[in-house]
Amino acid sequence: MNPSTAQARVLVDELVRNTVSHVVLSPGSRNAPLSFALHDAAAAGRLTLHVRIDERSAAFLALGIAARTGRPVAVVCTSGTAAANFHPAVLEADRAGVPLIVLTADRPPELRAAGASQVVEQRHLYGSAVRYFDELAVAERRPGQNAYWRSQICRAWNAAYGEWRCGPVHLNIPFREPLVPDPADESDWPESLDGRPQGARWTELPDFGALPSFVVPSARHGLVIACDAGVRAASEWAELHGWPVIAETGGLGLGGTTAISAGVWLLGLEEFVAEHKPEQVLCIGRPTVFRQVQRILSDPDVEVLLVRPDSDWPAPAHNVRQVGQWFDEPAKPADPEWLLRWRRADAAARDAVRDSLAAAPWPNGLSVANELVAALPGDSLLVVGSSNPTRDVALVGGCRPDVLVHRNRGVAGIDGTLSTALGAALVHSGPAYAFVGDLTFLHDVNGLLTGPAECRPDLTIVVLNDDGGGIFSLLEQGEDQYRDSFERVFGTPHGADLSALCTGYGVPYTLADSRAALREALRPEPGLRVVEVRVDRSRHRELHTGLRSAVARAVGTR
Repeated sequence: MNPSTAQARVLVDELVRNTVSHVVLSPGSRNAPLSFALHDAAAAGRLTLHVRIDERSAAFLALGIAARTGRPVAVVCTSGTAAANFHPAVLEADRAGVPLIVLTADRPPELRAAGASQVVEQRHLYGSAVRYFDELAVAERRPGQNAYWRSQICRAWNAAYGEWRCGPVHLNIPFREPLVPDPADESDWPESLDGRPQGARWTELPDFGALPSFVVPSARHGLVIACDAGVRAASEWAELHGWPVIAETGGLGLGGTTAISAGVWLLGLEEFVAEHKPEQVLCIGRPTVFRQVQRILSDPDVEVLLVRPDSDWPAPAHNVRQVGQWFDEPAKPADPEWLLRWRRADAAARDAVRDSLAAAPWPNGLSVANELVAALPGDSLLVVGSSNPTRDVALVGGCRPDVLVHRNRGVAGIDGTLSTALGAALVHSGPAYAFVGDLTFLHDVNGLLTGPAECRPDLTIVVLNDDGGGIFSLLEQGEDQYRDSFERVFGTPHGADLSALCTGYGVPYTLADSRAALREALRPEPGLRVVEVRVDRSRHRELHTGLRSAVARAVGTR
C-alpha cells in the first residue's frame, strides 16, 4: 500500500471515531486518496458522504449541516484555488461558532518549489479565522505514522468542538504520488494501521467545553436582547424577572408575557427609547443586522451584559461591563410597571403594523414574510437570508415557537445561503424552507447543482425578487439626492430569468403572483423547489417610512 493511501484511510477512520458522521467532498486529483477513502467509508455505512462540484457551495453545505446538528462536519477539496473557495464559509463558521474541519489536499514541498500547477500558499490560508491549523508531514513508509496521523485528527476535532469554543479548523495535507490505491494490502505496511479497540478515539477528549461562567444583572429597569443562541432560555428568564425581551429574529418565537414582538420597531424610535431607556441590557448571542440594536448597546448610559461563550464579543462602545457564558438572577427586584409599559407599546405597535400592511399594495417583502411565517407547518426549519428577508421576518413579529430559525449570522453575508439551507435541510427531520432575496439566490445559484447520486432535501426556497439590491433603497444611498447614481451602483438590476435557471438545474419552479398562489405554493411537498415572488423595490422606502410613522403614532411618540 502506498503512503498516500495509507494516510488517507487512517485520517478518515479517525474522523469517524471522533463522531464525524457527515463529510462534504469536492472532486479533484490531488485529494484523490481522501476521495477513495471517503467513498469506501460511505459504502460501508460509516459516514454520510455529500459530493459537490463547486467548492464554495460545498463548504456552505457543510456549514449548514454542522449548524443544524451542532456537530463537527468535515469538508474536503483539492489544491489551489479550490481551497480559497472555502474561505467565505470558514469566515462565517468562525464568527458564528460552527464546527468545521477543513481538509485541503496540497502538493508536496518539492513540487511547490518547482512551480507546479495548481499551487498556492495554503499554509495558514485562512489566517486567524481558524481555531487551529496544522500542515501534516508528507506520508512516509515507516513506523510511527499511524499514531501521528490519528493524534492530529484528535487535535483538530478538539479545537473545532471540544476545547473552548466551536469553530473551523484547517489541516493542510500534502500528498505524493501515487494518489490512487495499489493492489497491495495493509499487510505490507511496517506497522499496524488500526485505531484504538472498540472504535475509541486515539486521544480521549472532553465532549464539550468547561463549566459556564455567569453574568449577574443588577438593575430594576432592564431589557433582554436575544440574538440567536439561547432565545428560549432568555424568554424563560425574562418571565421570572419581569424584563422585556426582544429577539432579532422577531418576538413571536419567544412566547410568554415578556416577549416584545415589535421590539425592533420600538428601538428605532428615538423618542420612545429616551422615555423607556433601560439601565442594563442583557445581550445573548451576537447582534448583527439591526442598527437600532447596535445603538442601544453603544449608549454610554446603558450597562451591557453579554452572554457569549468566547472571547470575541461585540462591544460597539467598548462599554461592556461583564461577559459570561450564562446569566444569573438579578440582584434587584423588577419594577412591574416597567414591563407593563413595554407591553402596552408592543400591542399598539403590532396593531399599527398589521393595519398598515393590510392597506399596503401586495406584494411587498413584509407581507410575503407574514404569509410565509403563517403558512409554515409545525416543526419546520426556516433559513432566512441576510439583507431584507431577515429584517422582513423580524418586522412582522418573527417566527412562531414551533419553527426553528437559522441565519448565517456570523458575518451576516449573502454568501452560500442556498447551500447552507440545503445542508441544514438534509439533516432536519421535518419540512424546511428558505426565504432569500434575488441577489442572495443568484449569488449561490450553483448550490442547486446536485448530482443524481446525491440526496435532495425537502426544501422550499422562497425568493423575494425585486430585481436588484432592494436593501439599499432603505439605507442612506436610497435617498432622493442620490437618485442619479443609485440604480447602477446600488440598485444593480439584473433581469435574470429565475424560471430558466431552475429549469437548467432541474429544480421545480413556481411563480406566485397572488396571495392565493403563494399560499398554495407553500404547502409542504417532498423534494427541492423554488417559489418566486416578484416585488417592486421602488416602493420599499415609502412602505417602511409609512410603517414607522404608524408605529410612532400608535405608541404616542409622534
